[in-house]
Amino acid sequence: MNSRRRKTLEAIFADPVNGNIEWRKIEALFLALGADKNEGQGSAVTFILNGKRADFHRPHPNKESLKYRVKAAREFLESAGITP
Repeated sequence: MNSRRRKTLEAIFADPVNGNIEWRKIEALFLALGADKNEGQGSAVTFILNGKRADFHRPHPNKESLKYRVKAAREFLESAGITP
């Protein structure tokens, strides 16, 4: 994992939760960790990592993830055994 992805991982696990992380950075982190990505209809996207599944809706029209999306990403990573 490169330093850019490591910074994203640390930002996801930071307290208090940061709601200004760009969604594309979170997606890139998931893919760098080896997640499979399945595109759904519209903004829906599903990731499978280490046998764990998470469904998300990409933010629009803004590109920043809100706090609830960052929390969901954190929970997904923890369930897949990924921590900073």
